[in-house]
Amino acid sequence: MSNILIIKHGSLGDIVQASGVLQDIRNHFYQDTITMLTSSLYKPLFEKCPYIDRVLVDERKPRWNLFYLFKLKKIIEEGVFSQVIDLQNSSRTEFYRKHLFNITNWSSTRTILQTNESKSDFDQDGVLERFKTQLERTGIKPNNTLYPDFSWAADNHFHIPVAKPYIFLSPFSSGKLLHKRWPYYKELIELLKLEYPQYEMVVAPGPSEIENAKLLNANVILDGEKATNFSQLTKIIQDSVFVVSNDTGPAHMAAHLGCKGLVLFGSHTTAKKVSIETKLFKAYQVEDLKQLSAETVMKQIKKILK
Repeated sequence: MSNILIIKHGSLGDIVQASGVLQDIRNHFYQDTITMLTSSLYKPLFEKCPYIDRVLVDERKPRWNLFYLFKLKKIIEEGVFSQVIDLQNSSRTEFYRKHLFNITNWSSTRTILQTNESKSDFDQDGVLERFKTQLERTGIKPNNTLYPDFSWAADNHFHIPVAKPYIFLSPFSSGKLLHKRWPYYKELIELLKLEYPQYEMVVAPGPSEIENAKLLNANVILDGEKATNFSQLTKIIQDSVFVVSNDTGPAHMAAHLGCKGLVLFGSHTTAKKVSIETKLFKAYQVEDLKQLSAETVMKQIKKILK
């Protein structure tokens, strides 16, 4: 038996998309111990993952914090890892490879590049295509990589206090990514209520979004008085009849839970590059989200809901 280390610090959408990759890695190293190195925010989520045996936390403190780096280096050395599969593929994990972790068998989108192939060119492919290529060049069959299934994350014991079928809306984003927010969810909710009175309108805000969510005239789902965790959120999205979302983690969750829905894109990226569209989950892209009306979004929803 060997010890395999996977690195995936975040973000939520990227973790959702890596579900198929993790399944393929598990199938390949079925006799080995697989450890995930992640940030503290995602530790509880990965502890639920059936493809991971144990979870280590990397607080990602500044590189000048030599005490922390020495501590992390010691933890990794104690793991006696024979191979690293770097799914984060960041400048930080490249620093770990070159200067901190003494592990030569290292798979990343830098180490698997072929002659005359640059990382910038490689990164033009969609996320799932990049994962697929990385696994193939690492000697792992990517049977599930292009078809992530995030259902393992759902908390099936979480009670959703909604009396009838519901449409889930995700109107928020990280505070650092405000350009991803479409500003007319309140207007859309009113249109949806008129068109589909048989459905409840539901939101599940993060900790900093609760007060704003209460202004939307929708059913705000919480865990008591606090925001739901990732597994509870997964269950809420999974049980919805339709999802409308910005390009954020919940949209990726919906896509890879087999939900029917619509994700709204501005000019920040494309649906193809982030590998979010499925047969049921569609993207609608405009140059400027502020110019996209609630009526136009409603027309797109009606097309899909048919």
